[in-house]
Amino acid sequence: MATSAESSAAAPVNWPAVVAWTLLATTAVLLSFGALVTTYDAAMAVPDWPGTFGHNMLLFPFAEWFWGPWDLFLEHGHRLLGATVGMLTLLLAAIVFSGRSSPTLRWLVAAAVVLVVVQGALGGLRVILDDKTVAKVHACTGPLFFAVATAIASIASRRGRGADRAADRPSHDPAREVAAPPPPSWALGAAVPTVLLVAAYLQLVAGAQLRHADATLAPTTFRWMVILHLLGAAAVTVLAALAVVAWQPHEPPAARRWSRVILALVVCQSLLGAGAWVFTWGAPAWIQEAWPVAEAIRARSPRGAMVVTAHVLVGMAILGSAVAMALEWGGMERLERLVGAAPRGRSAPPRAAAGAVGRVA
Repeated sequence: MATSAESSAAAPVNWPAVVAWTLLATTAVLLSFGALVTTYDAAMAVPDWPGTFGHNMLLFPFAEWFWGPWDLFLEHGHRLLGATVGMLTLLLAAIVFSGRSSPTLRWLVAAAVVLVVVQGALGGLRVILDDKTVAKVHACTGPLFFAVATAIASIASRRGRGADRAADRPSHDPAREVAAPPPPSWALGAAVPTVLLVAAYLQLVAGAQLRHADATLAPTTFRWMVILHLLGAAAVTVLAALAVVAWQPHEPPAARRWSRVILALVVCQSLLGAGAWVFTWGAPAWIQEAWPVAEAIRARSPRGAMVVTAHVLVGMAILGSAVAMALEWGGMERLERLVGAAPRGRSAPPRAAAGAVGRVA
């Protein structure tokens, strides 16, 4: 019998997973550039679109971009990364739809194609119209695409993992199946991952509105936006703690690991949020009295840009982790039911289950 190492060596390359993870990593870099563009208010550093100062965007001289002004480096780099993400998404769609991929993966890849086209069009309209309202919408669809890309990478990777687990799975033991612990008695546990995922996305949306707030915004409106963002932060914190508590021993260990990762990220995000506020709008008077700041606090200083941008990126990390946790915590089965695919593997067929119940009785 062939060893597991020989089986792994003989297994074909999982190209959907390879391209999906490449897409996810490139999207993370793209979002980093996008966050820096907003931090430095560099969106109009290139006044034309889809070209760059009259050049084809892809043929703009490298030296003028890489060694040029910082704002130009950020904005043109953001465009190049956006084009790369678009091409990777189309490549992934071609691989997925030409192979024997699951309906769930195909639906998600189709959604990613639609989102990347919409996101590119919004980015172009942001420049053409020089409109911050479009920028706000653009900042909301970016995290949505990142969430879909995370789901695609997670699901595409399951093909190889599923084969390995099937090879290592012990033989069927009815007695062990009967002795399995029952599902949790409280319904909240099953809902926490989904609610946390939605809350993490809405929190990013609320943060995007604050980051793109206009200077002419009424103080009362701005105050309510801050309150909503703080309430969202509190909700995400509570849900992250509940996710750790709601996990049951018979549920996937990966779900528990992700819940712990999310809780750690949320704690880090709270500290970064306080720092982002200080660097963007200044420290409260009582802090300045107790701790006089020697240097000017500016969001565009290197230190301020690092804190403010990290606050955005950790928020994205929370969203991506929430997607991964939700998929591990039964979300994959719910997605398969939603697209009409047969659920894979956790539940026994009805007759087998009925037989097991009969044996218990």
